Amino acid sequence: MLPIDKQPALRVMPLPSDANIHGDVFGGWIMAQVDIAGALPAVRRSNGRVATVAVNSFVFKQPVFVGDVLSFYADIVRVGRTSITVNVEVYAQRNRLDEEIVKVTEATLTYVATDEHRQPRPVPALAPAGR
Repeated sequence: MLPIDKQPALRVMPLPSDANIHGDVFGGWIMAQVDIAGALPAVRRSNGRVATVAVNSFVFKQPVFVGDVLSFYADIVRVGRTSITVNVEVYAQRNRLDEEIVKVTEATLTYVATDEHRQPRPVPALAPAGR
């Protein structure tokens, strides 16, 4: 079941070029999309450039097929001095007539905020609420 109180960071449909001859989507393609989805809240929170520094965990729970509509939900779970850790959950909407939805992947990635020279920089503090 999709998280009903959140909007996905990314939605995409894999194409035949993203899969093997049997229609199973390559894990590496899914990993790339997860990295993009995780970077989106990290970029917003860091107010600038980030680089992926770690894939802390990555679990493929169900296969992904050509034609599935994938929704990527990304949440920041930790902010360090220069790093931001993001949890990404991926859901597939299959058989759009029956609307079967299954969780296919979950991952945790860490990004580091970088400056114009691609060196680590501090993540800005959050402004107090109401300002």
